[in-house]
Amino acid sequence: MEWTTDVARGDWIRERLDDRLTASIHALVPRGFEAYARVLHPATRERPVGATWPPEPVERHRAEWDAFSRAGHSLDSAAVTWAETADAFDSRVDPRGPWHELVGFDESHSGEQARDDAGWRYTEPEEGRLDAASLASIVRVLARFTGTGDDVVAGIWDGWGGVLGFMGSAPSRATLTLSGSPAGTDDDERRRHAEFLAQSIHDPFNSPFAKVSWQPGILSEDISRGPRLALPGRDHVLFRASLAEFAQPSWAALVPWADEVAEWTASPSLVWPADRAWVLATDVDLDSTLIAGSAALVDALRAAPSLETVDLPEDTTLRP
Repeated sequence: MEWTTDVARGDWIRERLDDRLTASIHALVPRGFEAYARVLHPATRERPVGATWPPEPVERHRAEWDAFSRAGHSLDSAAVTWAETADAFDSRVDPRGPWHELVGFDESHSGEQARDDAGWRYTEPEEGRLDAASLASIVRVLARFTGTGDDVVAGIWDGWGGVLGFMGSAPSRATLTLSGSPAGTDDDERRRHAEFLAQSIHDPFNSPFAKVSWQPGILSEDISRGPRLALPGRDHVLFRASLAEFAQPSWAALVPWADEVAEWTASPSLVWPADRAWVLATDVDLDSTLIAGSAALVDALRAAPSLETVDLPEDTTLRP
């Protein structure tokens, strides 16, 4: 995989997108394809073994949560589909609807997590990022529906923190390690903690006078300063790649923008092959991934047992 400055390769996508202010799927995936699909990002759920969760919100029940924590209960945890979640909450999956409609409230605003009658507590799907295994599963399907699988473009949104360098007075990323240092001494921990605080605490009195310098990200300065594919509301850094590079979950540790912790690596925001047979888009504000392609491709995605996919008619509007 290598960086490309040929951002004109994506001009055809921009020409077929709707305005970003619309809620149409065509603000993200281009018009002109036979069919469209929405791959729902998996959620997770967990419950304590031999116990029940304390009441929420945590702030009002701190004593109960402190006691629960001290008890050291083990937790059962598992990935869960939207359909399984709908069954648990006696709701239904609407192809146009968001996750929070399944569980009855928006946990990002309520400060609580949904719980079902069986004691499972649910964590909402991640927005803007496909887990490594799910992307690999999708790519293995996509590879069957292009003649140019060895010539694809992968775009990464330029807004992910720490991926790109920039001119500023604070680092683009800072990591605090609490344990497990190579030296393993308390002094090492305190030193790293002090360095972290020195880099990350906002000082409203002195920051106007801080020296502005280049703050490196994961990607090189050349890439960080390089051209972007500008789409409505989103700019992307482009890489030439092959589908084989994403066909196994290990891609998350191998892409040029890989994080030190592979689970934190951003999945590509855009992928399309040279023959333009399909387009994959994972937007930072969406709890699912959109794919435009042929009807046969959408059928194959729906048939993949490791994926949860719904059809979307052209011009579908997704509810927030």
